[in-house]
Amino acid sequence: MRFSIEDIQNKLRKNLKGSRFIHTLGVEYTSVCLAMKYEEDLEKAELAGLLHDCAKELPEKKMIKICRNHGEKISKMEFEQPFLLHGKAGACIAKDKFGIEDEVILNAIRYHTTGRPAMTLLEKIVFVADYIEPNRKKADRLPELRRLAFENLDETVLQILEQTLDYLEKTGKQIDRHTMITRDYYKKLLRSSE
Repeated sequence: MRFSIEDIQNKLRKNLKGSRFIHTLGVEYTSVCLAMKYEEDLEKAELAGLLHDCAKELPEKKMIKICRNHGEKISKMEFEQPFLLHGKAGACIAKDKFGIEDEVILNAIRYHTTGRPAMTLLEKIVFVADYIEPNRKKADRLPELRRLAFENLDETVLQILEQTLDYLEKTGKQIDRHTMITRDYYKKLLRSSE
């Protein structure tokens, strides 16, 4: 059984802390706006945006267990930093607890943090919406990225990836190889056409 948008919102309101729930609503809203611009299915965008962080606040051991139980591959880095698993665990929860069967929606949830090469339109929409939603305040160049998102989605994906990698490098944090592979893919895709 699949839940309505309102039922999902009510369940998330109870299970996420206030600031995470506000962020979730922002991603839901921004995903729908981008879906209108790029002619993606609005309901799919709304569901993926709404559920993208449904596992974010779970204990790390529980995320690992959920991923293992559902056959999700876990990289060495994800074992070392299990918070990176919240997209994969979220896809599992969206399927089990909220009745989402559509792999397009599940993949948008699964890959919203690191991205992946050759993302679908919905995956790119949720990836970008997570970064530019109206409640986010801390990222650099947000006004520019928000404008660009409605002009060139692939370029926005690349700039977000580059900004993320630059931040991780400057702060000495570990860099997930999937993020680097995704950045390299979009860099080659976009720069080879210039």
